[in-house]
Amino acid sequence: MKKHSHRLGRPVGILLGALLLAWGIGRGGGQAGPGWVWPVSTPEAQGLDPDKLADIVSEIRKGELFPSLHALLVIRHGRLILEEYFNNWTAEQLHTLQSVSKSFTSALVGIAISRGEFKGVEEKVLDFFPEMKEIANLDKRKAAMTLEDILTMRTGTDYHESGPDSPHVQLSRLPKGWDKFYLDRPMIADPGTTFRYDSGGVILISAMLKARTGMHAHEYAERYLFKPLGIEKKFWMFNQDGQTHCGGGLVMTARDTAKLGLLYLNRGQWGQEQVVPESWVRESFRSHVNLAQPGQPPSGYGYLWWIGAPDPLGKGKQDVPMARGRWGQYIFVIPEHDMVVVALGDAKAASEQSRPMQVMYDRILPAVRR
Repeated sequence: MKKHSHRLGRPVGILLGALLLAWGIGRGGGQAGPGWVWPVSTPEAQGLDPDKLADIVSEIRKGELFPSLHALLVIRHGRLILEEYFNNWTAEQLHTLQSVSKSFTSALVGIAISRGEFKGVEEKVLDFFPEMKEIANLDKRKAAMTLEDILTMRTGTDYHESGPDSPHVQLSRLPKGWDKFYLDRPMIADPGTTFRYDSGGVILISAMLKARTGMHAHEYAERYLFKPLGIEKKFWMFNQDGQTHCGGGLVMTARDTAKLGLLYLNRGQWGQEQVVPESWVRESFRSHVNLAQPGQPPSGYGYLWWIGAPDPLGKGKQDVPMARGRWGQYIFVIPEHDMVVVALGDAKAASEQSRPMQVMYDRILPAVRR
């Protein structure tokens, strides 16, 4: 395995930035605090088998294990013990996070509740928009929808992401008005009863933050999440209204992506600062929705975090929460082993998009020395 680098090179992704601006979509700006350098160690010093990890890296480089992988990072006891890039990717490049963006958004909700800007997860969604007098398809079910229903993907709306003319595709075509588009959706179930993957509700959280704080999600994150974590180089897409695409518009380096995993592994604390309330991390990592299929390992959904099965070889049998995004973007938080694993890639084939999960469970966890 190659040596780790501490270089903080200039950000790349100029072409991406130009495209975003051409689409009428901006990026979160502002300067964060002094850069934070990852402490680096070796797998052996932190209790992992270096040969098993070297085999994983070798097989990826040969195109045998995960041909479309771009970055693989393993952190244990707060130290970076493996950092590898593939397919001409580098540590300095900004990478799409897709729906991993949702887990960053969840952190903002926890912060807003702790600051008193949101009253709590039981607050009604429509209470954030008192000035919006005409809302289509308004009924008792829509009036009952809560913030927690958004966080657990149980809003009861007809919003979905399947097909060339899905509500999600329609929203993505709009240069503005994402909040009203979502609030106007027809209801098809009582809120809190049916899990239905729903990026539109998560995108609405940006408008909810704007209503209460005067800042959309990318601005709020800059002040209360990115700055404390020293995340300086990133894009977070937003529309012509300034509304942040919280469902999948965040772009940053692999190292900075791993910071969210380490923050949550440390129960919301970064250095001496409690960035996200410990109680919020605990609730986010609790399975509010059971998604396990008969005969399959446990799985569920927390507050915009997927809840994976425990390490099958472990002793603590603690769940493995994960942030997960299209094309193979993952942050795995493994409290039992005090570990974070990040995988970023370009797995366009559906059969490959869960490959990081297989690599983590079948190859990385067995490398932990018992």
